[in-house]
Amino acid sequence: MEIRELLEQTDKLPNVPEVVRQLIQQLNNPAADYGEIAEKVSQDQTLSLKILRLVNSAHFGLNRKVSSIDQAVVMLGMVRLKTLVIASGIAGSVKEVEGLDLKKFWSESFRIAALSKWFAERDTEVDPDIAFTAGLIHNIGLLLFHLAQPERVQAIQALIDKSGSSRNDAEKELLGFTSPEAGQALLDMWSFPEELGVAVRQYKSPTSFEEPSALAAVVHLACVVNTAIQDENDLETLQGNYPADVATLAGVSADTQGALEEALTLESGLDGLA
Repeated sequence: MEIRELLEQTDKLPNVPEVVRQLIQQLNNPAADYGEIAEKVSQDQTLSLKILRLVNSAHFGLNRKVSSIDQAVVMLGMVRLKTLVIASGIAGSVKEVEGLDLKKFWSESFRIAALSKWFAERDTEVDPDIAFTAGLIHNIGLLLFHLAQPERVQAIQALIDKSGSSRNDAEKELLGFTSPEAGQALLDMWSFPEELGVAVRQYKSPTSFEEPSALAAVVHLACVVNTAIQDENDLETLQGNYPADVATLAGVSADTQGALEEALTLESGLDGLA
C-alpha cells in the first residue's frame, strides 16, 4: 500500500474546518489578519459554541460571562483564542473512530500540546504557538490509520503484542509506511506549514534524522513527560529518563530538568473540547 492510496479515501479523512486550516497556515505570519479569522470563527456556530462553553468554564475563572467570540478576544487575547480555535477544530474533525477512545486520545493530545508549549517557552527558539499545534497533531497519522484502515490497525497491534516490535516497525511491515509518515503527508495535503509536517514525522526519534527538527525534539520531550504521567512515575524516575541529547536539539535550557516537577502537574484545561 502507498500513502497516496490512504489519502485518496477522502470520505474517511478528518474534517478540519477551513477557518482552522487558515489559522494554522498563518501561525508564523506576522502580517496575518487575525481579526478577520476571528470573524470567520464567529460565523461557524458549532465551533463558536464549543469555544464559548470552554471559555465560560471554571478553568478560565473569568469574572463575567462571555457571550461572543469578540468578547473572548478581549477577555483572553488573540493568542489564547488561537489555541482554543485550533484545539476545538482539530478535536472536532472526527466524531467516531473504530477501535479508538476519542476522548482519551484528545485528552492526551491536549496535554502533549500544553507540554510542548511549556518546553518551547524554556529559552528555545521554537515558537510556543507552533509547538502547541505540533503537539496537538503529533499523532494525526495514527488517527488517520484508525479511520481508513481499522482492520490493519488491529493487525499492527497484534504484531506488536506478539513480537514486541515497535509500532513504527510493525506499521512498516504491514503497511509499508509509518503513521508519522502518513501524518506528514496529510498535513502537506492540507497545506499546513512544512515545519509541522516535518515535526510530526520526526517526533519519535528526532536525533536520528540527518536534518533534525528542533520542533520535533520539543514534541518528543512533551511525550516523555506525558508517558511519565501515564505511568505515574515520580520526579526522580522522569529525570532519569530525560533525554539530554533531545533537550540539546530542542534548545531547552539546561535548568529545565530541575523544573520537571512543574511539567508533571501541568493541565491543558482543554478536555471540555473533546
